[in-house]
Order: sequence, then structure tokens, then C-alpha cells
Amino acid sequence: MRNFTRITLAIGTAAMLSACSSGLIASRERPDEFAVQRQAPLVIPPDFELVPPAPGAPRPVEGTAAQQALEALFPAAQRSAVETSALDRAGEAEIAIRSTVGDPGTYTVDKGATTRAIIAAPEGDGQAARAVIPS
Repeated sequence: MRNFTRITLAIGTAAMLSACSSGLIASRERPDEFAVQRQAPLVIPPDFELVPPAPGAPRPVEGTAAQQALEALFPAAQRSAVETSALDRAGEAEIAIRSTVGDPGTYTVDKGATTRAIIAAPEGDGQAARAVIPS
């Protein structure tokens, strides 16, 4: 009985494998992707406004990469009347305001324990930050 099962499985496997070789996928004709459309020759169109650079001449300066990135991310947009009015009323900030705020000679007003806790917080990226909820 064992041999009969093995022979039956072998014949069935051979029949299935022979069906695969003459199947639709292996013998079908595929189009040649390069013969479908004639390739146009690569030609650079002339631009008569461009002047070829002189040998050894410095490259034209169009701004730094950081400036180009900022302009791409935040393009110049028209401000609304409300925003323009708010900025006009706020006035101009001092140039070194961030340096003078931390100076011991600067007079500041005590805003409470929360402000002191924020100012006294250690510097970092905030990965070790914890929130304490009073009960």
C-alpha cells in the first residue's frame, strides 16, 4: 500500500509539473519595451541667454544652502492687516535681548513658582522630562 501511495504521488506531481511548463505564463509573447516607442535623441536645446562660464571664474552666489532651505519652507507671503498692525504695535526687539534677559543686572518681575520652575529646568531635548500632577 505504501508503494502504491508513493507511485500515485509521483505520477500526480509529474503531471502537475508538466502542466506548468506549457502554461500561459512561460510561453506567452511579451512586447519588447524598447521597441514600443522610438527613442528621441538626447539634445540639449540652445539657450542663448546663458553665457558659458569663464575658466577659473568663481561660481555665482545665490545664497547659502540654509537660506535656500528657509525660502523653500517658508516663502514670503503677504501679511494680513491684523498681523501688520500687531507687529507695528509691538515695535522692534533689542538685538541682544536673549543675552540680556539672563544677565543678573537685568531687572525682572517675579511671576510665581511656575515661572521659576520653568526657568530652573535643566537644558536638554526633553527626553528625561517628567510631569508631576499634584493630588
